[in-house]
Amino acid sequence: MAGYVGVFVSDPWLQSQFTQVELRRLKSHFNAMKRENGGLMLADLPSKMARIKHVGENLTEQERESFLRDSYKSLEEDVDFELFLQVYLKIQAHAAARMGNTAKSSSAFVKSATSTLLHTISESEKASYVAHINSYLADDEFLKKYLPIDPLTNDLFEVSKDGVLICKLINVAVPGTIDERAINMKRMLNPWERNENHTLCLNSAKAIGCTLVNIGTQDFIEGRRHLVLGVISQIIKIQLLADLNLKKTPQLLELVDDNKDAEELMSLPPEKILLRWMNFQLKKAKYEKIVTNFSSDIKDAEAYAHLLNVLAPEYINPTILTVKDHLERAKFVLEHAGRMGCKRYLTAKDIVEGSPNLNLAFVAHIFQHRNGLSTQTKQISFLEISPDEAQMSREERAFRFWINSLGNSSYIDNVFEDLRNGWLLLETLDKVSPGIVNWKIATKPPIKMPFRKVENCNQVVKIGKQLKFSLVNIAGNDIVQGNKKLILAYLWQLMRCNMLQLLNNLRFHSNGKEITDADILEWSNSKVRNSGSKSRMASFKDKSLSDGIFFLELLSAVHPRAVNWSLVTKGETEEQKKMNATYIISIARKLGCSIFLLPEDLIEVNQKMMLTLTASIMYWHLKQPMEDQISISDSDSSSVDTISTSTLDDTASECSMDDNSNR
Repeated sequence: MAGYVGVFVSDPWLQSQFTQVELRRLKSHFNAMKRENGGLMLADLPSKMARIKHVGENLTEQERESFLRDSYKSLEEDVDFELFLQVYLKIQAHAAARMGNTAKSSSAFVKSATSTLLHTISESEKASYVAHINSYLADDEFLKKYLPIDPLTNDLFEVSKDGVLICKLINVAVPGTIDERAINMKRMLNPWERNENHTLCLNSAKAIGCTLVNIGTQDFIEGRRHLVLGVISQIIKIQLLADLNLKKTPQLLELVDDNKDAEELMSLPPEKILLRWMNFQLKKAKYEKIVTNFSSDIKDAEAYAHLLNVLAPEYINPTILTVKDHLERAKFVLEHAGRMGCKRYLTAKDIVEGSPNLNLAFVAHIFQHRNGLSTQTKQISFLEISPDEAQMSREERAFRFWINSLGNSSYIDNVFEDLRNGWLLLETLDKVSPGIVNWKIATKPPIKMPFRKVENCNQVVKIGKQLKFSLVNIAGNDIVQGNKKLILAYLWQLMRCNMLQLLNNLRFHSNGKEITDADILEWSNSKVRNSGSKSRMASFKDKSLSDGIFFLELLSAVHPRAVNWSLVTKGETEEQKKMNATYIISIARKLGCSIFLLPEDLIEVNQKMMLTLTASIMYWHLKQPMEDQISISDSDSSSVDTISTSTLDDTASECSMDDNSNR
């Protein structure tokens, strides 16, 4: 990769929509258009884009112009490369719709909301999400002047324009994700402050597991309804499904017979666990059908009637199962749910129409309110995890959310299960190093023949060796078998490779030398030292980092107004350390760092996460001077001279797989 110059944009979601080949091609078109015109405005694009494949072939110039007029308030706006890419994606999607094709896939839960080509929204979903927001944020001091929101209007999208509501909703879904000290909260925000809030909420949404495809800060500022609703729906889904795991609800063990089945249950995504729970309860009612989805299988409301009769027999209405009309039965179901205190998220019409999002929300709400499971918890030893296993769990979470943020073809719920056929690992490798995968010998899911999975994973291992990963005595079958330690070690090296590659591409003029962990360490110490501080990081496992002061000084050094020092603690007690850690993570995300660590990683000084945090801050800082010009500021020149030609130092991250030779 030495000497290779990539094309990069500041928004990670936008970057993820293109391969480097596509970006270079589009950059070439963009530069040519600017040269021809001496500048470029939106009004120039309908004619200029005729030369671009797909966009030029499938729409006339008049159709392109009409579409842009419908999409933007003014066509007199200057076009930079990022806006050019956004326009390209929108017109390409519009052209695909006209041709009867579909857009790029996204999260199944919000496919209709985030991928819709006609920019339509479900009014029923909007009303349900507004009711959810009105309920859970009713007591918020800042938002109470805007609540309750009227579901019959578009006030939801107006209130969302400053970013505060989405940030608060994320904290309802996963408490403590965003340090509210980092949110810009005042009646009138300037454009810079609004953009900071949106950057914070988008990076935080990704960090709790949302998949954000074709969504940027401008979409919130302009109140683009289908995109804003798509983000809100994912956040609410995460909140509603939060208890569907054995850690939060150990009573779920009642659904299985032994340890083996329990381990399988732990690996399932929350939606699948919810379906298993529903069928477990329906079996008690001797309901013969198996519910496999939250749409067609519940349209007749019969499954709901049996489920509620099992969970709350005291509210049984004898006519609920004898009525023939599905809509009438659905109304009886909601009356029963209402007496249980669970009449939320959907109407009788939503049931018979099979709205998957709202039915899932309804069942999850019933589970939260009354799950009908025994209060006696089975004692199964593997539920008690060691500190090492807790760290592995956090790392699995970080890698999973990172992979999902790349916009691959499928969403993963568990890296140990969902990566075993090798396909998503190949997709991720292709995102990290475009063109490196030989797709001719890869097999796409569903894969019935086990040896095809091994072939995919063998190519994953082979590519890892090409990228200089430490893979001693590792074969594709180890991934197929779901070896947790090996999968985590591979994913760490893959994430680190991506991170270093991004930095190397920014520093391309450093004579083709590769940046190492030591260079990132030196850069961070140099920035803090040059700011006048005496703090220093000895290594990425320096235990003094646990108080958070060094990272706060680093953030302040790269962006002087980023840190409000009056909010910083001394970091002496565990509580003070946690306060500093949550503040650091939120400030970094607010600047634009896409990071997936938790406060515990900072407090315990998880050196892998210390490296990713430092590198993310470095990457953000070095991108800032000009979007299209990759340059290095004079203050960083000392770091350039230290870049060595050595290979990546895997010992610094303690991720070598050499010890597996003894397995």
